[in-house]
Amino acid sequence: MIINCYLAFDGQCKEAFEFYQKILGGEIVMMVTMGDTPMGADATEEQKKKIMHARLNIGDNVLMGGDSPMPSFSRPQGFSVSIGLNDFDEGKRIFDALSENATIMMPFEKTFWAKGFGMLIDQYGTPWMVNCE
Repeated sequence: MIINCYLAFDGQCKEAFEFYQKILGGEIVMMVTMGDTPMGADATEEQKKKIMHARLNIGDNVLMGGDSPMPSFSRPQGFSVSIGLNDFDEGKRIFDALSENATIMMPFEKTFWAKGFGMLIDQYGTPWMVNCE
């Protein structure tokens, strides 16, 4: 079994995935707009530009997402995308990069369980945890 995270966006999926790729590395192997699909024939010009599906491969990990169909988007809550690392400096780098225009829930710092841990909600509304055990 493989479990991956699928993120929903309010029209910023392409920008968010390019941001995540810049920070986390990997390769965007798919970025399909609604206009690129058979459903595009019935879509408005604005809907055709929305990302129906994006996939970022990062080593053995996969992050997927898309723009929510209008008007069904709601802000993510009740979960976080968790990044686990052993390297404190790399964890700090990732946390700091994700922090651009973010809401910091807990600064990246030493805790009783980890060399470094921090929580934030990034500029696209995605909640993240970075943990360096």
